[in-house]
Amino acid sequence: MTTLDAPVPVRRRIPAPRYRRAALAAGLAAALLGTLGNAPAPAAPPAQTERPAVATCPADLVGKATCYTGQDANGAYYAMAVPTRWNGSLVVHAHGGPDLGDSSDPSRSTDDLGRWAVMVEEGYAWAGSSYRRGGYGTRMAAADTENVRRLFVSTFGKPKRTYVHGQSWGGDVAAKVAETYGRRPGAYDGALLTSGVLGGGSRGYDYRVDLRVVYQYYCHNHPRPTEPQYPLWQGLRADSTMTSAGLRARLQECTGFASAPAERTALQQRNLDDILAVTRIPERALESHLRFATFTFRDIVSTRLGGRNPFSNRGVRYSGSHDDKALNAGVERFSADPTARRDLSYDSDLTGNVSIPVLTLHAIDDPTAFVEHEAAYRATLQGAGRGGNLVQTFTTETEHSALSDSEYADSLAALDTWVRHGHKPTPRSIAASCAAFDRTYGGGCFYDPAFRPAPYASRIRPRPGGFVWPAMTAAQERAWSRIDGVGIAP
Repeated sequence: MTTLDAPVPVRRRIPAPRYRRAALAAGLAAALLGTLGNAPAPAAPPAQTERPAVATCPADLVGKATCYTGQDANGAYYAMAVPTRWNGSLVVHAHGGPDLGDSSDPSRSTDDLGRWAVMVEEGYAWAGSSYRRGGYGTRMAAADTENVRRLFVSTFGKPKRTYVHGQSWGGDVAAKVAETYGRRPGAYDGALLTSGVLGGGSRGYDYRVDLRVVYQYYCHNHPRPTEPQYPLWQGLRADSTMTSAGLRARLQECTGFASAPAERTALQQRNLDDILAVTRIPERALESHLRFATFTFRDIVSTRLGGRNPFSNRGVRYSGSHDDKALNAGVERFSADPTARRDLSYDSDLTGNVSIPVLTLHAIDDPTAFVEHEAAYRATLQGAGRGGNLVQTFTTETEHSALSDSEYADSLAALDTWVRHGHKPTPRSIAASCAAFDRTYGGGCFYDPAFRPAPYASRIRPRPGGFVWPAMTAAQERAWSRIDGVGIAP
């Protein structure tokens, strides 16, 4: 299974505050939440295969919470946790990725519960879905995220406040949840987006499109001249048996990326230097980005869009290599199928139409979701006239998947205070409050309150029209929603 955002071990401590635990609510009804449309679905209790079953908690939560697992009627596995000292509020989590597989992975939600146990330690109940299947589908993932919230409510009662949290691609999912279900009065009171892929699908992967074609120009081994040929926008031909290990071997063959510089040939070093300079991808993340541009692109194109191409590099001028003229003359070019681009945009682009407080947290040197995604998100909300609902914070960390627990706890507390009292925080006030949480968690506080990301187009080479945000307006979303079969099927 390939994932953009793999779980990592975590260490946490016990927080000090005491909270009350809510009573268990009565039985579950039988209604089904299906695909995500343009407006919130009716607030009927969802169906599931069985009641949540008590399960073993992650190590950091043993003795501090009661944990549950189950599977909903759409096939999505989920995990929940209710702290012994519950403050009455709920965090609904949207995981990153997307993972690639035909079915729901039961370990994904339980792994993420362990990874963000800090939120439960801070007194919040937690619920997260593994989604009904692997593969791309932002609206599907948003529907499954909303479904697990409804299952929690039908089991434990309505929380005092509900926050949606999204990490990596899950940031896009959570932002879609906020736009669809968070409109006041809605199911959600606030959103916390961490390390989010917030540029949306139609623009958010352009640098990986560039990597795919630039890599092939220099390396000529993906595919090799002796292998069946296919357009590079496919990522990988549908019937290919290539594995991640096989792709890694080809990357090593061409660039020597896994070897010490002294062990690379002159050609390998020049290939590596050119690829990194042109694509602006950090060397340490080159392999993971190429995997995405191979296997996830194949999922998007071949499995989700019926072989149609949503990507374009027409009109892009590549620069930074030892011979830009030859590169631009020789690199493969293609234009998107308009219906494929529309369907990817409808599925995953954001309109910025949010009416709840949104707080983001992002490492400045994030090697996976470049910090310029935050500039795209701010421009999206400002373009929709909703910029006042957004506060963005940045840290000097160099991670994507695991920032400091102290910062996660601090961010959630700042969002909760904003929602409860209506006092909008600032990056400086959030940075100042982190020290109190660091005394408990010891992860460190690395905020840079003065940082502002450069425009998205300064990092990712824009396509025609790529300077204007939002990438999909609310009016476009409404118009497209009337088209039969639009988007990506769940």
